[in-house]
Amino acid sequence: MDHSAKTPRRVFLGRALSGSALAWVVGGGAGGTAAEQRAELPRRRLAEPGPMLPPVPAIFMTVNGRPGDPEEISVTWTFVVNGEPPQVGIAVGDEHIARDLVAMHQEFVLNVPTAGLVHPFDVVDMNSSRVADKFAMAGLSRGTAAVVDAPTINESPIQLECRVLHTLRVPPERTIYVAEVVATSVHEGICDEAGRLNVNAARFFGMTAGSGEFYTLGRKVGHIGQSVGRSDIRY
Repeated sequence: MDHSAKTPRRVFLGRALSGSALAWVVGGGAGGTAAEQRAELPRRRLAEPGPMLPPVPAIFMTVNGRPGDPEEISVTWTFVVNGEPPQVGIAVGDEHIARDLVAMHQEFVLNVPTAGLVHPFDVVDMNSSRVADKFAMAGLSRGTAAVVDAPTINESPIQLECRVLHTLRVPPERTIYVAEVVATSVHEGICDEAGRLNVNAARFFGMTAGSGEFYTLGRKVGHIGQSVGRSDIRY
């Protein structure tokens, strides 16, 4: 089936599922039997609630410093808001220098690391720019964004240049910045000619919220739209 770029991501009404697609949904996909078995497992409620959503993106956020201060690298909770137009969000705690810097400059870069950068990633996460220049501390090299006024990390295979669209205060101690992605750049081989991400081109990793561990991505188990015969959806 040929889908244009304007084809809606989902169609809720007016289109019946094919027999094979309906079988996939009802049966739980290729792993329906295993899913049914897991549904029967006993469940316990944890003593403390937590945002246990593994894995979540491991991202370096870079932003200019105050006049006379070093540029800042920070680890922030990061999420996709929208695919078209491209929008992302970051959640920054009050204790982070980055919160006020993003508010000041209204621009930043999201730098996607690979597994070879796990140690520098943790160095950045565990230290403050109040103590030292985190680029030097983590052994990372500075780059310059193409569109926004912000530093980048040269070692990162994917860089998203962002401008703040909306700010949301989340009590008691966090601020969410929703931003437009105004430029995306990648190392050679990370995307195909059509701009589709080649996940196997690099060892990307995520943080597991719930255990505090880092894991590389596993094998491909499916794709968005498989239940309705779509293979054109990226976001």
